[in-house]
Amino acid sequence: MSTLVSVNTYTHSVTYVTDQMLRSLKYIIVNTGLNPENFVGEWSSYELAVKTWLQSRHLKKVVLEVVSPAGNLVTRTDFDIDYSYGDGEGSMWVDTDALKFAIAKFGIYPSSCTYNIKLLNSPGRPDVEGWGACTFLSTEGYIKQSLGTTIGTNSIGASASYWRKN
Repeated sequence: MSTLVSVNTYTHSVTYVTDQMLRSLKYIIVNTGLNPENFVGEWSSYELAVKTWLQSRHLKKVVLEVVSPAGNLVTRTDFDIDYSYGDGEGSMWVDTDALKFAIAKFGIYPSSCTYNIKLLNSPGRPDVEGWGACTFLSTEGYIKQSLGTTIGTNSIGASASYWRKN
């Protein structure tokens, strides 16, 4: 008699990366003085979209844009998704120190700033209710600073970066 055990590690990776991505966004929002109320209130929508598009491998980037009262970009944090990350060994980790470092660099935002969370997908993505195409504020005059990989699993990684004025 033999027993066959199968574990869908990709599904576990999707769940882990979704959770850590949303927690990282909340951490940045809270620790830079932004109001987390809207983000937390829409958590299930963000979770559904990120999880759906990670599972289908259409999610390319998660972006947090911080916006001035005049509608201009103050800064932006990007999480670029890498579907070839990992060695298949089953490890899962998050580097919160990199986020703390970035927050120390860009500091606290004025309470008058707002933010948008935008998801960039590759063509052919499945539809998720409440989500559609989006445009990004211009990063002209800004420099992208890489923080390296901040979320990693055996099959999905996310590299973080932030944009600062040149």
